[in-house]
Amino acid sequence: MKYAYIEAQAGTISITRLCRLLGIARSGYYDWHRRSESSQSRQDRELLAYIEEVHRSSREAYGAVKTWRELRARGIVCGKHRVARLRRQAGIEARRKRRFRITVEHHHTAPAAPNLVQRRFDVPSANLVWVGDGTFIRTRQGFLHLAVLLDLYSRRVVGWSMGDRPNLMLALSALDMALLQRRARQGLIHHTDQGPLYTARAYQEKLMTHGLQPSMSRRGNCYDNAVAESFFSTLKNELVHHCDFHTRDEARAAIFEYIEVFYNRQRRHQSLGYLSPVQFEQLTGVLD
Repeated sequence: MKYAYIEAQAGTISITRLCRLLGIARSGYYDWHRRSESSQSRQDRELLAYIEEVHRSSREAYGAVKTWRELRARGIVCGKHRVARLRRQAGIEARRKRRFRITVEHHHTAPAAPNLVQRRFDVPSANLVWVGDGTFIRTRQGFLHLAVLLDLYSRRVVGWSMGDRPNLMLALSALDMALLQRRARQGLIHHTDQGPLYTARAYQEKLMTHGLQPSMSRRGNCYDNAVAESFFSTLKNELVHHCDFHTRDEARAAIFEYIEVFYNRQRRHQSLGYLSPVQFEQLTGVLD
């Protein structure tokens, strides 16, 4: 496999340097090059091309297992361990996660609501629990702020909003989208942290108007809202940290495409049996 990799890269890096980096002799490579390619090597080379295509189309987000499941979904017969080996040999890795901070604007706030979720993140049906949070994205023009709400059942982003400032309108707009798109049943639990946007009286009054129950994490405990935190980590790991956004509009367009096209409709989730949120909802008969 190392020889095949050298052959693929020979146009951009010298063969001598490639052999030295991979710790093999040039004579061995040339002997291999003169021999006819084995059936196994040819199959590995063809499979690696499919693996690389999945790696690109998944925004470099998938590890070996998700890559293998995506290949199977496309009708490509292969083994999980073989996929892992070819990825490893070709140096294909999922993008790494980074830490992030959240900043918000302060408002007059009501007392924090009790934690009704208690880290029970598996729920039996849609529109029982929504979880929300906010973050910011750096651009050369300044910060772009993002607020989201996810349905805990399918991990689907059901409401989102972007703006220049982390103000109350940002959070309310995400809530309005969720209420417009989903059938919020009476008593639906709306779970967030104790940020000032979510404890603001105007926000709490809107929840009460629509029959939603407020629920909040304990102060300073990110694990109580782990699903929302995980979404932002995924977004930044798979998109934001690898982009240099010149303007907020450029970031808005990229994040819109990530959420509505890739994350909700294409990205495979291990917790959903390796289906996307929309696929999972369709399979289980969820009606918005």
